[in-house]
Amino acid sequence: MLDSKKGGALPLSSLNHISLLCRSVEASLDFYQNVLGFTPIRRPGSLDFDGAWLFKYGIGIHLLQSAEPEAMPKKTEINPKDNHISFQCESMTLVEKKLKELDIAYIQQRVEEGGIYVDQLFFHDPDEFMIEICNCDNLPVIPCEGGETVRVCKRVNLGIMPQQKMAISYASTEESHITCA
Repeated sequence: MLDSKKGGALPLSSLNHISLLCRSVEASLDFYQNVLGFTPIRRPGSLDFDGAWLFKYGIGIHLLQSAEPEAMPKKTEINPKDNHISFQCESMTLVEKKLKELDIAYIQQRVEEGGIYVDQLFFHDPDEFMIEICNCDNLPVIPCEGGETVRVCKRVNLGIMPQQKMAISYASTEESHITCA
């Protein structure tokens, strides 16, 4: 176990991006754009490997072309306990309807804690990386120590600040961000 007396945790400010190894960057790019709504953004020209960068919802996704796509493991089971990224949504009904229209296999789960319900939909991207869509903001964030509610997060739409517009001018000018009360 790490010694917490050595200055505490790293001085981090936010999650910037996740990187995903792909069998086909093109297939994954299509999925993240047309299913999850991400916008392609410019990659540094100095990167000497195939890939694509996307941005939406305050997070980046970096798609990396596998050097050995045929050697990547294949998953057939949708397992909510597998590694995954989760996205908050406004309407589980609309998301489920869209997944059916796109013929994307998914499973549903419901979590209950103290009379509060969280609905979840799980499905795979083209490389079998797990995606979760949920209404998780129903559940308060409670620390293990003390037991009092720290915050309840609600999703709001905010415009990107002017300095951010310049930095990502090739991305959408309005993104969804999480803010906490």
